[in-house]
Amino acid sequence: MLDFLKDMDNDLKKALLIQLRNLWTHTSTAIEGNTLTLGETAFVLEEGLTVAGKPLKDHQEVVGHARAIDLVYACLEQGRPFTGADLFALHKAVQTEIVVDVYKPIGGWKKEPNSTVGVVDGKQVIFEYALPADVPALMTDWFKLFDEKCRDIAPGDRQQALSAYVCLHTTFVRIHPFFDGNGRLARLVANFPVLKAGLPPIIIPGEQRKAYIDALSAYHHTFGQIRAGDMLFPETGNLDEFTVFCQQAWQASIDLVDEVRRKQEARRE
Repeated sequence: MLDFLKDMDNDLKKALLIQLRNLWTHTSTAIEGNTLTLGETAFVLEEGLTVAGKPLKDHQEVVGHARAIDLVYACLEQGRPFTGADLFALHKAVQTEIVVDVYKPIGGWKKEPNSTVGVVDGKQVIFEYALPADVPALMTDWFKLFDEKCRDIAPGDRQQALSAYVCLHTTFVRIHPFFDGNGRLARLVANFPVLKAGLPPIIIPGEQRKAYIDALSAYHHTFGQIRAGDMLFPETGNLDEFTVFCQQAWQASIDLVDEVRRKQEARRE
């Protein structure tokens, strides 16, 4: 299923997957406040050791995210539908902090409303996510959308893959079905059609966190809070900014693949 690995020697395949795992894990956790650098993330994942002076939770987060990437690959390789159970397993992987709270379920839909504050056109606004009671119905619709985007994806079609990523990412974040971990999960699950198309994952750079949040905020501000029965992905949304942002972010993983391909070609000369 990971066609971007095609015709590579096994050692280069392994090296590329490690590079992508390290970068994907570092950037996605950094967006959420993780303090480990890319080098430290690679060290923790490859050596299984801790970095002096860094919080234990930061180590647990990167290990959990790397595990979630493995789960994504495994689901794709098995060629079966992505289910609610798979999503809950991903949530358990990324949500490594032990929480003993009935209102903060790990591997289950949120029990309390959640929201965030953003800035649109220079003004602070509160973005309210879907109400807990609406989440099951909305996520049923989201899984239908997910299946459609994965089923219709054309091998190697970058534009279609980008559009599918943007659609699944924005709709998942707009629902925000879990009490925590929604951003990391959105950046994972939105890559299913990208990977299924045989392309490397779109990896959002941690150092561009503000631009990423601003682009999402502009879209969500257009429609406001989503309710059960609402159209999940309105066609008139303000997605140009976010689409361009994701397209530019994609270049990092594409460059990694191109570099390894050059190494492979040099071996054959």
